[in-house]
Amino acid sequence: MNENKTNINWYPGHMAKAKRLINENIGLIDIVYEIVDARMPISSKITDIDDYTKNKPKILIMNKVDLCDLTETKKWQKYYENKGYRVLLTSLDGNASLKPLLDLTDEILKPFDEKRKAQGLIKRKNRVLIVGVPNVGKSTLINRLAGKKVVQIGNKPGVTKGLNWIRVNEKIELLDTPGILWPKLEEKNAFNLATFTAIKEEILPKFEVATYILTTLEKYYKNILNERYNIEKLDEDIVETMEKIGKKRGCLIKGGDIDYDKVIELIISDVKNGYIKGITFDRMKEYE
Repeated sequence: MNENKTNINWYPGHMAKAKRLINENIGLIDIVYEIVDARMPISSKITDIDDYTKNKPKILIMNKVDLCDLTETKKWQKYYENKGYRVLLTSLDGNASLKPLLDLTDEILKPFDEKRKAQGLIKRKNRVLIVGVPNVGKSTLINRLAGKKVVQIGNKPGVTKGLNWIRVNEKIELLDTPGILWPKLEEKNAFNLATFTAIKEEILPKFEVATYILTTLEKYYKNILNERYNIEKLDEDIVETMEKIGKKRGCLIKGGDIDYDKVIELIISDVKNGYIKGITFDRMKEYE
């Protein structure tokens, strides 16, 4: 994997605390659900998760599959499966059934249940640790499992601040965690995380994030760039492209001048709110 020398430091105290608490509580856990964004299957993968979840069995849940480029994301699915992960693709915001996840959990934990039974121990609820970077769908999964709203959902990082045990149904207890990142983000990963709102907007300049979105669309999804913004090719000066988008989308201030801040917000929100679909920004060849 290529190393990018430009690193961005962003590591709130509650994330460091969460890792310490996970280490302290991992002995209580039977299985780990790690959620990643299907549009950035490696940028949103917690780099050091195995260090503090030890050898616990894991299911890697690729969420928001309805928004991804399925052809590219399936390459990542195969990549992780070749590394020994059990991988599920789903869209937790939609009506996708949770049965595949629950069935896979039962399959993985069956030997543990049988061992407990052989020891004369009664069957207890499965204890699941749920982890992921911010805004990948942890709270949505918890609420879906419980069939009701039990945790706050926020379209911004940092909604959950500590560890919380949640009884979701007769078979599962969940240990919820705040969104976790790592102390230094490689530049490309950071821009992907910013594009899909997994890090706070103020970490990177919004102009640079919007520019990154447009240049990535031009590189991999010219058809989407054209369909969404009626732009076939970016100008050498990206501000000129933003001006064209502003005129076409009515991002104007008094006097008819372009409101560039509004253009930037428009581009970012198009991705953030899922108006732009069929994109996967992590590309296998860039990490080989």
